[in-house]
Amino acid sequence: MKQCILLGVAVLFAFLFMCSKKDAKISVPYPETVKVDQVDDYFGTRVADPYRWLEDDTSAATAAWVRAQNAVTMPYLEQIPFREKIKNRLTELFNYPRYSNPFRAGQYYFFSKNDGLQNQSVIYYQKGLDGEPQVFLDPNTFSPDGTVAINLAGFSKDRKYVAYSLRRSGSDWQEMYVMEVATRRQLPDKLEWLKFTGAAWKDDGFFYSRYDAPARGKELSQVNENQKIYYHKLGDLQSKDRLVFTDKKHPLRYFSAQTTDDERFLLLYVSEGTDNNELYYRDLKLGEKGFRPLFTGFNSKSYVIDNLDDQLLVQTNVDAPNHRVVLINPRNPEEAHWTNIISEKPELLQSAGTAGGKIFAEYLKDVSSRVYQYDTRGRLEREIELPTMGSAYGFSGEKDDVVVFYTFSSFTFPPAIYKYEISDGKTEVFKRAEAKFNPEDYETKQVFYPSKDGTKIPMFITHKKGLKLNGNNPTKLYAYGGFNASMTPYFSISNIILLEQGGVYAVANLRGGGEYGEKWHQAGMLEKKQNVFDDFIAGAEYLIKERYTRPERLAIEGASNGGLLVGAAITQRPELFQVALPAVGVMDMLRFHKFTCGWGWIDEYGSSDDPEQFKYLYAYSPLHNIKEGVPYPATLVTTADHDDRVVPAHSFKFISTLQEKHRGANPVLIRVDVKAGHGGGKPLTKAIEELADKWAFIFYNMGISI
Repeated sequence: MKQCILLGVAVLFAFLFMCSKKDAKISVPYPETVKVDQVDDYFGTRVADPYRWLEDDTSAATAAWVRAQNAVTMPYLEQIPFREKIKNRLTELFNYPRYSNPFRAGQYYFFSKNDGLQNQSVIYYQKGLDGEPQVFLDPNTFSPDGTVAINLAGFSKDRKYVAYSLRRSGSDWQEMYVMEVATRRQLPDKLEWLKFTGAAWKDDGFFYSRYDAPARGKELSQVNENQKIYYHKLGDLQSKDRLVFTDKKHPLRYFSAQTTDDERFLLLYVSEGTDNNELYYRDLKLGEKGFRPLFTGFNSKSYVIDNLDDQLLVQTNVDAPNHRVVLINPRNPEEAHWTNIISEKPELLQSAGTAGGKIFAEYLKDVSSRVYQYDTRGRLEREIELPTMGSAYGFSGEKDDVVVFYTFSSFTFPPAIYKYEISDGKTEVFKRAEAKFNPEDYETKQVFYPSKDGTKIPMFITHKKGLKLNGNNPTKLYAYGGFNASMTPYFSISNIILLEQGGVYAVANLRGGGEYGEKWHQAGMLEKKQNVFDDFIAGAEYLIKERYTRPERLAIEGASNGGLLVGAAITQRPELFQVALPAVGVMDMLRFHKFTCGWGWIDEYGSSDDPEQFKYLYAYSPLHNIKEGVPYPATLVTTADHDDRVVPAHSFKFISTLQEKHRGANPVLIRVDVKAGHGGGKPLTKAIEELADKWAFIFYNMGISI
C-alpha cells in the first residue's frame, strides 16, 4: 500500500479533470484500492474482506486513500456547471433567523437563535418573558471554523448553576463544564470522556455517565464498553468523582442517570441497545444507597416523566404497544398496583411531558401530530388545535409554569413557535420563521401504497401545485426505517432547491420505524428487516407507476440506518434508481458491532456471531451484495473522519467494492468530510457545501441543468 503512488495517481486524475471541457460528460478514473488476503469463516461460509485494512482509521495508508478519493470526487463535483449556482441559492435560503423553543429555568427563559448564516446557533437567556435577550453561550467563539457544538445538559434544583456539554468536530465524545447562570461565571469544573449523558443534579453536584479513557489514537473506533455512573461535586477534580454504579459483568450496556425535579428520586436506566430498557430507582430522601427495581427484563420501554410526591408518573409500553401513562408507587411496583392515568389508544403515544401541573400527551395519527392536555389524574381537558398536518413538539416545563412553548412545522410550513396558556388553552404565534420562499406555491399529500406483502405504507409527497404527472419530474425519495424512529412531516429548507425545479420530494414511513407503535417497529427489525427494503422499493415503484417520475429521474437518500437502506436498495434493485446518496451508512452488517457503540444495534439487527442471524444479515448486507459487472446508479457516498457512531470504515469498504465491481457510465464516488462526524453539530458552512454537492450530483446525473 504505497501512499505516494496513491497520491500521485490522484493528482494525475485531478489534472485530467482540469483539462476536461465543462460542457462534456465528466468521466471518472477511480484510484486503485489495494486488496489484502482476508477471509473470515462464518459457520462454514467463507467471506472475503479484502478492504479490511481501511478499518484502521489512524493509519497513514487509510489517510492516503481518503486523500486520493477526495482528489477524484471534489474536482468532479466542482466542475458541474451549476454547482455554484446551487450553493448560492442554498446560502440565500438558509439566511433567515431560526429559533428554538424557549423554556424557563427559574427566573430566566433560555432559547437558541441563529441569525441566518452562523455556523452554530447561539444560546440566549433573558429575565422573564419581557426581558432583554443576552448571549449566554456562543459556540461560534469556541473554534474559528464552527466545529464546536454546545448543549445545555442540566440545571441545579435552585437554577443557580447549569452544566453544559461540548462536542468537537462532530464526535459523540463530550466534555462537560459548569456555569453560574446569573453571572455567566465559568466554574473550574471540567469532565472528560463522557458520551450519551446529561447532568442529573443533586444538591451541589450531579450524576453523569462516562467511559474510561480510550487508547490513544483509537478514540474514534475503539469499542465503547464499561460505561459507569459517577457523582461530581462542584469544585472537585474529576479524579475525585464518586463511582455510583458499575456492572463489570455486563460491559456492553448503557447506564444513564436521572433525578426528579425535586431531587427526591435517583433513576437508573439500563439498556442493552437502542430499544428496550430496565429501570431502577433510589429514594434519596430516605438516604438509600442501593437501587431497587421498577422494570426488569429488557422487554419494554419505560420512562419516568415526573413524580407526584412519593409516586412516579411513567410512560410505558408494558401491555400497551402504543404506550400509556401510569402512576406507580415504587414501594409497591407490581403492575397489578399501577394506576392507569392515560390508557393506550389506537394511535401511538409518541411522548408525554408535564408543565404547570398538567400532562401533555403527543400522539401520532397516520404520522401527523395530535396533542392533548390532561390533568394529573388523567382527565382530558382539551385537544390543542394545530395549524395543519405536521409535527408538533415541546409541551414541557416547570411545575409552576403558566405558559409553555411548542414548535410546529411541516414539509412546506417553516417552523413556527407558539405560546400556549395552560389555564385556558389560548394559543398565539410567538416566532414565525421568515424563509425566503412562498409556501403557497407548494402542496403536500399523504398516500398509502401496498408493499410486497400487501401492507399499506404511508408516504408524504410534496411538489409544486399543478404538477403534471408525466413521469418526467426529478424526484427524491427519502426514508429511514429502523430503531423505532418516526419520520414525521418536517421542514427542510434544502428541499426547496428540488421543489423550485419542479421536482418531487417523497418521504416513506417504512416498517421498522415507530409511526404505528411497537408492532410496526418489530415488523422491520431482526429477521424481518427485508420488509423495510421491500417497503422502500415499493415506494419507488409507486412513484413511477403514478407517473410522478421514472427511474432515470429518481434519486434515493438516507442516512445512518437510512444509509443501510439505500445501500440495500441499490444492491437489490439497481435498475430502479438513477442516483443514490447513502450517508454515514451501516454497510458491513457482519462487523458493525466491533466498533464504538455498534454493539448497541444488535437488538435491532442481530449479530453475525449468531449462526441464524448471520444468514439474514449476510443476505442483505450492502457491502456483501455488490455484484460483479452490474451497472449501479450514480452513487455519492458521504461520511466524515470524526464519525464515531457509524465509523467511516463502513463507507470506505463499500465504495471500494462498488468501484471495483460496478460497470457502466454512472460515477460511484465518496465524499469524506474532515472535522465532522455523524451529522450532529455540523457547522452551517460545511452543511451548505455538502448539500450543494449532493444537489449538483443529483441534477447532473439526471441530465438536468439548472
